Amino acid sequence: MTSPAFENLTVGDVVAEDELDFSRDNLVRYAGASGDFNPIHYRDDVAQSVGLPGVLAHGMLTMGAAGSVATNWLGASAWVKDYQSRFTRPVPVDAAEGAKVTVTATVGALDADARTARIDLKVVFDGSTVLGKAQLLAAFA
Repeated sequence: MTSPAFENLTVGDVVAEDELDFSRDNLVRYAGASGDFNPIHYRDDVAQSVGLPGVLAHGMLTMGAAGSVATNWLGASAWVKDYQSRFTRPVPVDAAEGAKVTVTATVGALDADARTARIDLKVVFDGSTVLGKAQLLAAFA
């Protein structure tokens, strides 16, 4: 894949799309890497005892994986200056089926003087947005 050039970007362009598959194994690995061993991320009984439908993906795992859709597209052509999001809905991860999250990255704004592009991420699970106002600011050389 060719790295994008700032000059070729237009507001509204969909620049990347992907479907992310989360499994319970992913959650365990992420817990080990992050140190977040909250049992709602690996035990259905604990998650249900606090009113959740079952085991949930870590919010930061969801956010990080969604951001990787944009950074994979950017390659070495830019660096991430800022990345922010709101957690709007949890992502339940079924023991057998896992969870599929779709990510669409769209150019939301361009600043020619700063050579930055705001990439808006639409992150959806089961028809509902799970990350609100997910925006990555990419700075181009």
